[in-house]
Order: sequence, then C-alpha cells, then structure tokens
Amino acid sequence: MVNEAQIEYGFIGELTRLKYTHRPDIRTKDTLEANFRQKFEALNCVQLSDAEFSRLRDEIVNPDVFLASKTLRGKNTFIREDGTPLNYTLVNIKEWCKNDFEVVNQLRISTASSHHRYDVILLINGLPMVQLELKTLEVTPRRAMQQIVDYKADPGNGYTNTLLCFIQLFIVSNRSTTFYFANNRAQHFSFSADEQFLPVYQYADIDNRNISGLHDFASTFLAKCTLAETISRYMVLVESEQKLLVMRPYQIYAVKAIVDCIHENRGNGYIWHTTGSGKTLTSFKASTLLKDNPDIEKCLFVVDRKDLDRQTREEFNRFQEGCVEENTNTGALVRRLLSPDYADKVIVTTIQKLGIALDPSHRQDYKGQLQPLRDKRVVFIFDECHRSQFGENHQAIKEFFPKAQLFGFTGTPIFEENATYTQVDGQEGSYRTTEDIFQKRLHAYTITHAIEDKNVLRFHVDYFKPDGKTPTRAGAAPAQAAVVEAILHKHDAATHHRRFNAVLATQSINDAIAYYRLFQEAQQRRLAADPDFLLLNVACVFSPPAEGNPDVRQLQEDLQQEKQDNQEDPEGKKAALKTIIADYNAQYSTSHTIGEFDRYYQDVQQRIKDQKWPVADYPRRQRIDLTIVVDMLLTGFDSKYLNTLYVDKNLRHHGLIQAFSRTNRVLNDTKPYGNVLDFRQQQPAVDAAIALFSGVDKSRAKEIWLVDPAPVVLQRYEAAVQQLETFMQAQGLSTAPEDVANLKGDAARGQFVEKFKEVQRLRTQLDQYTDLGASEQQQLETLLPTDDLRAFRSQYLETAKRLRDQQGKGGSDNPAVDQLDFEFVLFASAVIDYDYIMGLMAASTGQAPQKQKLTREQIIALLGSSANLMDEADDLTDYFAGLPTNRGFSEAEIRKGFQVFKEQKTAAEQATIAVRHGLAPEALTAFVDGILRRMIFDGEALGDLLAPLGLGWKTRAAKEGELMAELMPLLKKMAQGREISGLAVYE
Repeated sequence: MVNEAQIEYGFIGELTRLKYTHRPDIRTKDTLEANFRQKFEALNCVQLSDAEFSRLRDEIVNPDVFLASKTLRGKNTFIREDGTPLNYTLVNIKEWCKNDFEVVNQLRISTASSHHRYDVILLINGLPMVQLELKTLEVTPRRAMQQIVDYKADPGNGYTNTLLCFIQLFIVSNRSTTFYFANNRAQHFSFSADEQFLPVYQYADIDNRNISGLHDFASTFLAKCTLAETISRYMVLVESEQKLLVMRPYQIYAVKAIVDCIHENRGNGYIWHTTGSGKTLTSFKASTLLKDNPDIEKCLFVVDRKDLDRQTREEFNRFQEGCVEENTNTGALVRRLLSPDYADKVIVTTIQKLGIALDPSHRQDYKGQLQPLRDKRVVFIFDECHRSQFGENHQAIKEFFPKAQLFGFTGTPIFEENATYTQVDGQEGSYRTTEDIFQKRLHAYTITHAIEDKNVLRFHVDYFKPDGKTPTRAGAAPAQAAVVEAILHKHDAATHHRRFNAVLATQSINDAIAYYRLFQEAQQRRLAADPDFLLLNVACVFSPPAEGNPDVRQLQEDLQQEKQDNQEDPEGKKAALKTIIADYNAQYSTSHTIGEFDRYYQDVQQRIKDQKWPVADYPRRQRIDLTIVVDMLLTGFDSKYLNTLYVDKNLRHHGLIQAFSRTNRVLNDTKPYGNVLDFRQQQPAVDAAIALFSGVDKSRAKEIWLVDPAPVVLQRYEAAVQQLETFMQAQGLSTAPEDVANLKGDAARGQFVEKFKEVQRLRTQLDQYTDLGASEQQQLETLLPTDDLRAFRSQYLETAKRLRDQQGKGGSDNPAVDQLDFEFVLFASAVIDYDYIMGLMAASTGQAPQKQKLTREQIIALLGSSANLMDEADDLTDYFAGLPTNRGFSEAEIRKGFQVFKEQKTAAEQATIAVRHGLAPEALTAFVDGILRRMIFDGEALGDLLAPLGLGWKTRAAKEGELMAELMPLLKKMAQGREISGLAVYE
C-alpha cells in the first residue's frame, strides 16, 4: 500500500518536472522568512538591514487573510530607517509568471500553542501561496479539508502570525480525487451544523471534463503560469463580504473566450451557462478585464428589467465597491457614455434606457449627443439574453455602433424549437434564435454539467393527482381549493419543516388574488379546528397597472402575462394589491404602498433570502413561508433557502427551466434537491424541456436531472437500516439506540457513525418527498420508528463529538478514526430549535393537561437529537433538570431563567479561570465584558489585566497565550457566533 510519504515524494517529483524548485532546506519559520527576504530584496532592488526586515515582516503579516491578500496584490510603501520611503511589491504583479516558483514539504510552524506540520506548500517569490494536504486512497479528501479547518481553528496557528497568512488556495487530494478552495476568514471557513462547508472546486478542461487525478491536476492546474494566472486574474476579493472567491473553471474559460474574441476582433458570441452557475461573476470579471483594454472605449452590461439592473449593479459592487454607478435615467446613461473617466468605462444599464438613447425621435436627441461614440469600439454584454428584445433594439445598436461587439449570457438559449418571437411592430423579426443574434457559441456549461458537478441540485417533480390516483388532463387548470388544501398538507414535508420556503406560480393575476384569499380562508378554518395549527405566512406579489409610471412600465417589459392582465379591470387589480400590501404591512410592521411598489417587491425578495438566519435571530413571524406570483421571481431571482415551487401555471421550454431553477441552489445536505409540485400534469413539457436544454447525451438527461422515484430511495433506506442492524448484531448487541453506548472500541463506534450517517442522509431525502403514499409512510415507520430514529440521532451526535475530539490528537485506539468525516449538518433540525424547546419546557411544567405535552426526559432526548443545539444542549439540559417540579412556568419565565442560569454558570467559569491564573475575578470579568461590549479584542487591556502579576515580557507573552486559549471557548459562546475583531491571532 502506498503511504502518504510516498505520495508526497512522487508529487514533488511531478512539480520539479513542471520546473518548480524543490527546497528541502526550508523546513522552519526562520528558513521560510530568510528565503522570502532574499526574493523580496531581489525583486525590489534593495538591501534591508535585519531590523528593517523584521519591521517589514511584522507590517505585512496580518491575521486577516483578506487584508493580507490585498497587500499581496498591491503596491505598498515602507519607511526605511533613514526616513525614506520604499515603494515595493511582494511579487511581480505585472507579470506573475516571471516570479520564482518553489515547493517545500514538511514545513513546521511552531508557536506557543500550535505545532503544525504541512505536507506540501507552493511558494511564489518566497511567499506561501498554496497549501496541499495529501491522503491515501482510502481516506476521503473531505477529511483533509477538515484537517485544514482544524489547523486554522487552533489558537496561535501559523495562518495568523507568520507568512502563511498569504496562503490563497488549499488543495486536498487522495490521488484519485482532488479539490481546491480559497483561503478565508474563520466565518467563511468552517464545518458547522447549519451551513455548507465552503465553496469547493474540481478542476475541469474546456469541455467540462473533470480532472480529478493528482497527476493530471498537477500538470494542468499547477503549471506555473496557469497557477499564477488563477491567483492574479481569476480570484476575486469580495469587498462587501471581505472574502476571497476563486472562479470556477467554466467561468474562466468563458472569460478567456470573450477576451480573446475582443482582442482578435472576431465578431459576436454567446455564453451558455446554466442558471445558478454564477454568470454575474463571470460577466463582472470579463468587464473588469476589458477596463484595461485601451482599444475598448466602453463596456455596457445590459439587462432587460429594472430590478435586474439594480441586482446586477449591487452584485458588481459587491465584488468591487463603487465599480458601477446607478443610471437613474436615460440622461444619466448618456452622460456616463460620453464621460472620459476610467470609472465610467463599465456601465450597467437596461435595454429600455439604451433603446431610448438610440431613438432618433426622442425630444432630448440623445442619439445626436452620442455621435462622438459612433466610430469607437464598444462592447455590449447582454445578461439573460434569452429574454432580450430580438428586433429593433439589436438593429439600432448595430446601425449606430458599426464597430460594436455583442456578447450574450444565457442559461436557456433560444433554439428553433423554443423560438416564439416572430414579429416586431407588425413586421416579421429578423432574429429568431440566440445564434442568429450572437453568431456563435463561445462556451457551454449546461445544467447537466452543473448537476454532475454538484454546483446545482437535481429536481424532484411530483405530478399531483387530486384523489391520489387519477391525473388531470395535461395543462388543465385544477380546482384551486384542492390546490390550497394540498399545499397546506404537504408544505412542511416539502420545505423540511419550514427550514426553506416556497413559491406558488399562478396563471394570471386574477388567479393569484383568488389563491391569496383562499389561503386566508382555509388557514382560518384549520386554526378554528386546531388552535395549535401553525399558520403559513403567505405573501403575494404582482405588478400593478402601469398607468404611466415609467418604473412599472419598464418592470413589465418582461412580465408579459402581468402586463396583459392589467389591461383588464385595472381598478380591481389595484384594490386587491392594496389589500395584499396592507396585510403585509400589518404582518411585518412595514409601511409599503402601491405607489412605491418597488420597495415592497424588494422587501419580499429580502425576506425570502433572510430565511437563512436562525429563528433566535429572525423570528418566524418575520419570515415568508409561501409567496404567490404570476411572472415575478420566476426568472433572475436566487435564494438558497427557496426549495419548493408549486405550479398552477402552464410552462414550456426556457420558461419552465427558468421557473424550476429557482429551487435548485446548493446549500447543504439538508437540501438534497429542488422540489416541484406540479398541479397541471405537465410531464410532456418537462420531458421536452429537459431534452432541449440538456446540451449533451439526451438519453441520460432525465436520469441526471431528476431524483430517483420514492420507491427506489425507500429501497436504499431499507438496505441502510438493515446494514445498521447487521452491524449491531455482529457486535453482540440489539439494534436499540441505548446499546450504542455499549459498543467496544473507537473502531466500532466509527463504523456506527458511518452506517447511521447513511440512514440519516436517505431519511432526509425521503422526508422531503411530497409523493410518499400512506403505505410508504407506514413502511418508513416500521423500518425505524420515529422515536428510535430520534434516539439514534442523539447517540450519533454524542459518539461523533467524542470521536471528533480525539481526531488528530492521538486519543483514538484505531487510526481509522482519524479518517472519519462527520457531517453534523444532516442532524440539524429545523423543528427542534431554541423557540420550540423553550415552548416545550414551559408546557411541560404546567399543571393542566395539554395536547402534545412531553415529559422532561423526552424533551432532554429531543435536545440531544439536533445538531443545531449542540453548543447549548448541555446548558439547557442542566437548567431544565434543575427546574422546580411543583409549579408551572410561562415561556417568558423559562427564557429569563435560562439567561440567568447561563450568566451564573459563565461567572463561575470565569472565577475559576481567574483563580487558576492568579487574577482578581472582578478584573477578568471587566476584561471579558469590554471585549463583548465592543466585539473588539484590546491587546492593551490584556496587558493591563496581567500587569499586577509583575511578569517579564517573555513570561507574560506565554501567560497571554495560556489565558486566551482558556477564554476562547467562553468568549465564542458568549458572543453567540459573532466574530470578535482582532481575536484571530489567538485562533
């Protein structure tokens, strides 16, 4: 068997063949710094004294990887001992390929509390830029990812206080499978119970074939100039979130294709990248690279709706603050087109404003003002070009800008089969398909590619049968009351107990209004019959009659059904929308009006996205569970927390794919697929759309796009439960949750973790199927009763936490435990949250009998079964166990009592730490309170705290590290997940 040392040795040989210089002499922090000093002095043609280099090193080393990354890419200034400034760069930022490329292995970085050794690190001009962790074939690369996360979480780790702060990329491989991902701050970089780990990438060639093997990956991705180009050109520093992004391979190929096409002046082209693949980032990077092309006068990024104009502008400015300004009207657009300022070289606008600017009959004569641009090279990039007007606007652009180049981005191109645009102003349109306009496809990354790469999710489509057996005629409108009852019945399952939210797509504005009223009536009936019924928060959004309002008129350019509907009984539509907005204001304490419809629409979108926050931070009453729409939100809207689409609307071709794709953004394993519940029996239309947009082998498209039917997954679940039973019996134990505690040895406990994790993964999928029949539900309960499942979850979490604490610390009795991958996110319950537990605790203390009243033991068992309460489970258990049994408590009293309990427990822990370190308890309390009050770590305050001990500086530095290592878990717990600025040096 090949071991890790042999893999490492062979890999270094591969890199030397790629002309990297192997530096076996660099094994320590000191030798790493000495090598960097040599490279720095050569690049900047300077010689530094020892004192100057020490000061320079201290200035550039930054515990914040985002700020370090900005320093890496910038031109910087250093004041020398004689007071003169030294303008310097850390690497050759003009020609990255001309830097020195070296490889080191088994580098040790030792600090007061951290002693890490790194497999392989790639140096560019002496700075560590890429870290690789290599594993054997039997170890999943995800385990290597966890190892890196562990390294970064250790107090005093080298990423915060040495040159390792410049690491840009991490690469993990077990030789057969290789992944890479960007370095980031702690809040972007963790395995947690409620978030996806972090964006992880597999390299691929231009035809989207994955390059997974370590040998092939090294020869392509790690070729010196390819790596340098990735870091210098295709990583994006997102200013608004202070994080690093690395572009995916298909995004890079698309950008290169556009840039090359412009450089060689080879006409127009379009990019077919599926919805959800990050087209905005791709177009942003293409636009910013064009800024530096002196041959291009302007680059216009053109969208076809006002809300997309705002959304795109915000996204561009998210990547680079202030890079795109708002064009409030066509006059502002014209002024920016004529402006010579570098800042105005990239402009985001709508196709409507552009059309007005080029209209020869407009009274402002914008077209005349733009004459100086006629003979300039202007680049137009059209977003969602499957919707752009194919007639007069395109012709006007071509006629006015004869040297223009046009590029389109689309997730669903217009082919002959789905071309519906045939007339412009009564004349037959010149352009029918995307290729007619843009001449050639420059790159394709279809939904088939994205699903296989796990960049978007597959779909579960349930064709609803009113009586459970008989389908309605394809495309026929169902009985709306039956649809409402079906949604109320299925919604909790479809949305993972409201962990996610949903959209109901309706055929017309009248239908949307009718549905809104039916939901109100049906929910009130249910509430009257069952006081414990939890109401769905239902919103409804459709555009009002334009009535001369230019913003609404512009918005409706791509809302054809709503535009048409508003021609009939506009007053009735307005009255209904006013009532809907008034209800919304009452529910959410807002003050929206129909006159400022755009503010209302933005608020609805934001609430759908804000589902991401835990209930403790974003109460259920502030959330939207279901949004009723006609055309809105079915294109161009993204939220990872929207997972379900209810369809009472005829959909075809690109419209169908666009609508379905609202549900398939990747989050984590609690969202295994996008859910579609179709009430119009549109399977033929779904099959046709899949075939049309698969882009590759159509015979396998449905197999790739759609999840397996419920019976197939149920068979897998049965097999997984059987394997768990077989394993427990082989250990001489019954298949009972309580017997997990009797497993002997960590190897057996590890096997239990792996086997039950698969049971839970399949159960999570099945729980969100909306088409499970009564017999299948009964089969689920027979295979593993709900109470047993919950108890096994508790055992999993307890066992996994125990083994997780031992991982990598020599505490396990079996090396295989170090290879285990714990996926706590599978065990995060949307139901068993903080509010739910508080309510159960209060109910259990009441004297009067209540429906669904649980015992204390049952509630404590619930606490242990959900990963999202792991951090507070012990405190909640201790508190609840100590509550008096001779009186009832209100929920408010339970909450207040728990806060007092935690404060007392924290005070006791702080006092213990103070005594252990010889500090005055009240002084330590004041120090901790100061950090939590400002959320900023104050180094001087720490010095003041330790001053009475009279320690020498070396002893005090060691004492600081020991004290902060003990305080860190307490501070994080008290801060409730918020990051404390300046504390990274101890993390």
